[in-house]
Amino acid sequence: MKNRVLLSFLLLCLCGAGLTQEKKRLRDWGVEIGILKPGICNAITDVAGVMVGHCTIIEGDGIRTGVTAVLPHAGNIFQSKVPAAVFVGNGFGKLAGTTQIQELGNIESPIILTNTLNVAAGIEGCIDYTFSFADNNRVMSVNGVVGETNDGGLNDIRARKVTKEDVLQAIRSAAGGRVKEGNVGAGTGTVAFGFKGGIGTASRVLPTSLGGYTVGVIVQTNFGGVLEINGAPVGVELGRYSFKNQIESADGSCMIVVATDAPLDARNLYRLAKRAFMGLAKTGGIASNGSGDYVIAFSTDKSVRVAHNSDEKFDFMNVLRNDEVSPLFLAAIEATEEAIINSLFAAQTMTGNNQYRVEALPVDQTMEILRKYGKVIQ
Repeated sequence: MKNRVLLSFLLLCLCGAGLTQEKKRLRDWGVEIGILKPGICNAITDVAGVMVGHCTIIEGDGIRTGVTAVLPHAGNIFQSKVPAAVFVGNGFGKLAGTTQIQELGNIESPIILTNTLNVAAGIEGCIDYTFSFADNNRVMSVNGVVGETNDGGLNDIRARKVTKEDVLQAIRSAAGGRVKEGNVGAGTGTVAFGFKGGIGTASRVLPTSLGGYTVGVIVQTNFGGVLEINGAPVGVELGRYSFKNQIESADGSCMIVVATDAPLDARNLYRLAKRAFMGLAKTGGIASNGSGDYVIAFSTDKSVRVAHNSDEKFDFMNVLRNDEVSPLFLAAIEATEEAIINSLFAAQTMTGNNQYRVEALPVDQTMEILRKYGKVIQ
């Protein structure tokens, strides 16, 4: 397997990708979105058992892409499936595995994020990973879940550099704890609101009185609109927004993955996914005609997992009643909004294919704007 992460590091000084330093996250600047508190890492991995891995691929002057893998748990996902749902905000995209999730209400593989023309490699990686478990030696069908955004500006996307080995590297490197954000994995070559986009994550923990559940979100941002941060019109103030002078486009895509430890079935996970999309709207995203905007939501609660094989004719599970899920809706909205903004704060200026250059969000100017609108905690 090629050690592309090492290669990426060696090429950073040459390509201006700017991955050598970690930047401060939104909360580090004194900006708090919403009323709920984040988890310890303020990441999707605050949901116990969820793991994230990246494979970042930077080669020469034109390759700026990668893979991000989200694992609902560390075990054999095929044999112990998790309830799940998909919400389509705008369907100009290629989310593999959607129909089986809709039909059966569960996920049986890692969730892979990559670029538009390498969805097939993502599926191959999911299949090989599933086949690597001895318990799956008789498996003849795997529903790999693979989402994408188009990084064809910074990345020579037609080269289709992502391989199944890269996908497996992302899966096998997956871990809990802190999650790298910005120009990493599937976010290596993405653009959001006219600035460098990337991977972002955040979480919310409900108070004990509301169940104490955790909701975590990870995003791959590659879309447009009129940027707002915590309600402040940052895009307008910076003079960078879609349709300015009738020449800019808001097309792109955003992949959103929502995890929770609350015992939800597929029906209420679908409702949770819809609320996450409201978080995208709060950042100023408009889900334009050419944007592929999807939300995948799943529950990690062991009591609602679906065994691939069982001698029982009936499934018995306790799930939250409808009246109990509203706090989770708020958590998904807040975590999604913050994850998207974290992706912008973490991303760094990048030069890529055909010397195309995308500047990072000017954080110092952004903070001046946020202070102007009273969005910074003193």
